[in-house]
Amino acid sequence: MVTSVPRLVIAAPSSGSGKTTVATGLMAALTGRGLAVSPHKVGPDYIDPGYHALATGRVGRNLDAYLCGPELVGPLFLHGARGCDIAVVEGVMGLYDGAAGEGELASTAHVAKLLRAPVVLVVDASSQSRSVAALVHGFVTWDPEVRVGGVILNKVASDRHEGLLREALDSVGVPVLGVLRRAPQVDTPSRHLGLVPVAERRAAAVDAVAAMAAQVAAGCDLDGLEMLARSAGPLPGGSAAWTPGPVPTHHPTRSGRKLTPRVAVAGGAAFTFSYAEHTELLAAAGAEVVTFDPLRDEELPEGTRGLVIGGGFPEVYADELSANEPLRKAVAELALSGAPVAAECAGLLYLCRELDGKPMCGVLDASARMTGRLTLGYRDAVAVGDSVLAGAGTRMRGHEFHRTVVEPGAGPAPAWGVRAPERRVEGFVQRGVHASYLHTHWASEPGVARRFVERCRTS
Repeated sequence: MVTSVPRLVIAAPSSGSGKTTVATGLMAALTGRGLAVSPHKVGPDYIDPGYHALATGRVGRNLDAYLCGPELVGPLFLHGARGCDIAVVEGVMGLYDGAAGEGELASTAHVAKLLRAPVVLVVDASSQSRSVAALVHGFVTWDPEVRVGGVILNKVASDRHEGLLREALDSVGVPVLGVLRRAPQVDTPSRHLGLVPVAERRAAAVDAVAAMAAQVAAGCDLDGLEMLARSAGPLPGGSAAWTPGPVPTHHPTRSGRKLTPRVAVAGGAAFTFSYAEHTELLAAAGAEVVTFDPLRDEELPEGTRGLVIGGGFPEVYADELSANEPLRKAVAELALSGAPVAAECAGLLYLCRELDGKPMCGVLDASARMTGRLTLGYRDAVAVGDSVLAGAGTRMRGHEFHRTVVEPGAGPAPAWGVRAPERRVEGFVQRGVHASYLHTHWASEPGVARRFVERCRTS
């Protein structure tokens, strides 16, 4: 196994500096050079990997040292980078910002160290000149184990401004590998949970990614960035690529007949939040994975034995989801039959009786509504009781990111006991349904997928 994939981490002093523009543009520019580029994103973000996939033609993958543990960062990276010439990793927040109260854990710096990858610092230079040297010097020297190999200056106003910035940075000893002017055409629209996903604006997103690629190709030293990426050495500890396991080809029933349960996974514009490893784990556990779009399809895929509904923006599409009454009824009937149903965040809202007053599937006796309050953060969770996903006492880490609340009726058991920011119970377990606000990464606990598929076979 090759463990010395050329790689770069694109970081910044803070959010809003231009990481996504530079990382996505660099991925697309390198792809345009004929390289097979492996795209990655630090942290739990689902949206940026969609733009990365558009830039490279490969699945965007997350590297989250909190959700999956530091020990899986290298193997998951190698899994995504199979067959690639180079990898680009987009960071999260500021370079040294990690999980709250956990030091460097899950920060961009932490992941860069786990990957032994050089860092390129993207600096918003719009309101500074000589001060940029002090800023970069601080980030370079804060942690000697983090190797900042270059700087890309973003939002530079003019040639004179560029000259002042370069002169100041001469004293720091970190090469300037790119200078980007302001470019409104590369901006991507945002709303209450960040960028608008690619699936909702594909044509415009294609144009935006092309503009990012052109800007990076014109303003950055691509040869220098490639050379820096190739300076990354082998991953520590002789890391091997993660694997979901061999894909079984035969699952006999008691009568000896093959049984490959069909698991339907929600997709389309309303349900864009999912990790690629989830479907890979389901397939490796013996499922036939098929996708459907709750905005368009009026029936579940024929022969569906289990249902996975991930995150997304059902609040944005509440009218359309509600109007698709045939599918809502099909989902309710499947859940009522006791078939396994796993729902996260948006999936939870879709299973409720209503969302912002619009009828949903009615699987859960609960009402959901939008609020102005953002709930955001990592969570430690333990399964309160047995469910289709986990046995009682199973520990997992999750992430919450929403502006909705769910007001339940009486009856269903909770899914998780959660610690931080306060101790509470969360989610619903009802018949074969496991519904929760927590986004989890199943690679951290592969037994989740195996348990779910086995329940699909026997339910």
